[in-house]
Amino acid sequence: MADVHLRHINKCFGPIEVIPDIELEIPHGSFTVLVGPSGCGKSTLLRMIAGLEKPTSGTIEIGGTDVTGFEPSNRGISMVFQSYALYPHMTVAQNIDFGLRLMKMPAAEREERVRDAAKRLHLEPLLDRKPSELSGGQRQRVAIGRSIVRNPKVFLFDEPLSNLDAALRTQMRVELAELHQSIGATMVYVTHDQVEAMTLADQIVVMNGGRIEQVGPPMELYDNPQTEFVAAFIGSPKMNLLPGQAIGHDDIKSVGIRPEHLEVHLDNGKWPAKVGVIENLGSDTVVYMETDDFGPVTVRLPGHHPLRTGDRVFLTPDEKHLHLFGKDGRKIHAKDALSAPAT
Repeated sequence: MADVHLRHINKCFGPIEVIPDIELEIPHGSFTVLVGPSGCGKSTLLRMIAGLEKPTSGTIEIGGTDVTGFEPSNRGISMVFQSYALYPHMTVAQNIDFGLRLMKMPAAEREERVRDAAKRLHLEPLLDRKPSELSGGQRQRVAIGRSIVRNPKVFLFDEPLSNLDAALRTQMRVELAELHQSIGATMVYVTHDQVEAMTLADQIVVMNGGRIEQVGPPMELYDNPQTEFVAAFIGSPKMNLLPGQAIGHDDIKSVGIRPEHLEVHLDNGKWPAKVGVIENLGSDTVVYMETDDFGPVTVRLPGHHPLRTGDRVFLTPDEKHLHLFGKDGRKIHAKDALSAPAT
C-alpha cells in the first residue's frame, strides 16, 4: 500500500511559519491534487513529501513507514517538475533509462521497462530522437516516462503542465488521467489551476495561506463548499458572493450562488439588473450583469441567448443552491431562503 499520511506537519523558514500543523491523508491509488493560489504552501508541502524540504515538526508516512528522516532516493517516490530537466545530448530512450543505469539495472530489464513506458506514453516512434526534436508535450511525456520506469510507490507532480499552451495542457490532462487509470499508482499533483484540479483529481486539497481549507472529491467541493474561499476558488466562472446585509441577512457575511443557478426574466424576478459584457461560448453563454441592489453578478445560460448589452432584466436565484457564509467565512448550514431586496 502506498498511502501517504502527513501528521501535524509544520514548516517554518526562520521566524516565518508557512505551514501550521497540517493533517492530511492521501489514499493508496488516489489522484490527489493540491490546489490554491501562488504562495499558499502547496509546493512546499509536495517538496516535504519528496524529502527536498524537511518539516520543522511532524511526521510523513509513505506506505505505513515513517520516512521523515529518509533521503529522497529512499522514499519510493518519483517527482516530475515544471521544467522537463532532460539531458539534451541523450536520446529519448537514454533519458528515460538514465536513472536505471545509475541503479546498475541489467540491460535487458532496462530495455523492457523503457519499451513499456514508451508504449504507455505514445513515445515509441520517438525513442531515437533528441529533446530538441520534440514538442513541449512530448518532452513532458519523456519526463513522466523517466518516472514510470522506476516503479515508484508515489508519483509527485509539481505544476508539470504550466509551460504548455492551452491545447497541449488539455491533451496532457487526458493523457495523465489515462496513465493513472492504467497503472493505478498514488499520484500527488500540485497546480494553481482549478480546472486542472477538477478534471484530474479524485481528491482535491484546497490550500490557502498554508492551511487546508477543504478536502474532498471535485464535485463535493463544487456543490458543497465549506468556506467562502473554496466557493470562490473552485468553479469557472466563479461563484457569485453577494453581501448578506445588502440582501436582507444581517447575521451572515455573504450568500453564494453559482452562475448557472440564476434564472433571467425579462419582466419579473427578484433582482433587477442591467446586462453588461456577453461571452458566447457555443455550448453556453456567460453574461456579466450589474444588479441594482448589490453590484456585479455573473450568469451562465445554456446555448445561445438573444440578450444584448444594456438590456434591463430580472434575476431569480434557485434557492436550493444558495450557500450562506458566516462572519468567519465558514458555511452556515441553514434552511433559510433569501429575502428579496426592496425594489
